[in-house]
Amino acid sequence: MTRKEFLKLSALLGVGIPFQSTLSACENQIIQPGSNEKIIIIGAGAAGLSAGYLLKQKGIDVEILEASSTFGGRMKHSTDFADFPIPLGAEWIHVEKEILEEIVNDNSVAVNIQTKGYDHDVDYGLFEGQEISVKQIGFDIDLKFINSTWFDFFETYIYPSVSGNISFNTVVDSIDYSGEKVQITSGSQEFTADRVIVTVPVKMLQAGNIDFRPALPDAKQAAISEATVWDGCKAFIEFSEKFYPAFVGFDISPETAGQKLYYDAAYGQNTNKHVLGLFAVGIGSEPYVQLSDEELKNYMLAELDAIFDGKASASYIKHQFQNWNEEPHIGGAYVYDHENWRRVKRLGDSVVDKLFFAGTAYTDGGDWGSVHAAARAARRVVDELT
Repeated sequence: MTRKEFLKLSALLGVGIPFQSTLSACENQIIQPGSNEKIIIIGAGAAGLSAGYLLKQKGIDVEILEASSTFGGRMKHSTDFADFPIPLGAEWIHVEKEILEEIVNDNSVAVNIQTKGYDHDVDYGLFEGQEISVKQIGFDIDLKFINSTWFDFFETYIYPSVSGNISFNTVVDSIDYSGEKVQITSGSQEFTADRVIVTVPVKMLQAGNIDFRPALPDAKQAAISEATVWDGCKAFIEFSEKFYPAFVGFDISPETAGQKLYYDAAYGQNTNKHVLGLFAVGIGSEPYVQLSDEELKNYMLAELDAIFDGKASASYIKHQFQNWNEEPHIGGAYVYDHENWRRVKRLGDSVVDKLFFAGTAYTDGGDWGSVHAAARAARRVVDELT
């Protein structure tokens, strides 16, 4: 779950969504046709894969440097917990389903992905013991993938185009953009490019994991250092019976400090299994990320037993936990900058037509914190370049 997923609890929690104007991309092409420029992309998450895919569609030489051993970033999933894939990170589609065709950007490709929205007349949630509608809890247009995930979508439609252009286990140490070419170092390896697209999580830049030479402009550095990156985790619990509604929400105070939600993770899936998911970020995640696995299980069951009269412990089968704070090269959930679209825009601003930024937090300030925002940020950068 991302910023958009729970920010839409605004009607319930009193959190207003900021006015965010979408700014147009640069009209002038930076890469001229036939220039044979090379682009290096740092990171193979949603933005990095999307940028590489779109650049290859335009015939531009591209290389993707990924710090981990696999692609996908925060779209990570699990295929051995249940008989349907479990999204350990990004889960919902927060806009119309046509976003999938928009990302593929090829009318000749049929996108065969099943999704399901919530039934506003049947589905409901609980918030602090009170029954509320799906619309009240904020899931009015959201779609669930059916027997699929965001990771599966990218693996099927985007990754094959760029799979041969990715160097895995390549941790970038420095980016020197002082000369005509951009020089990138990763251990003893060196890479050269005309332009670089940075898609690494903001937490990695806050930690100073990449040395920029020269230093990034003051406004960019300020946006990076001042951005709020929430801690975050997800958990999934299988039960022998379904005793819970579509959602169970909790009051986090202050509202801007975190979010927490249990939800029916098996909703709409072709399964007979009963799986409850937990999404928690900010201070909402603190109790969970500090516990051992056994303590975590007992804590969640006690929490649910108090709401559902002991049914959780009585029907518990197993659980799985994903702590995004400890995920290498990621270090947290996502940027939450309530009502600060200007800061997000500064995060997404390019630097001297050599460094470009795309990702869930590196946008034009119109939207952030979701897979579709990351993909659209990648398109914005590609449009700016070409």
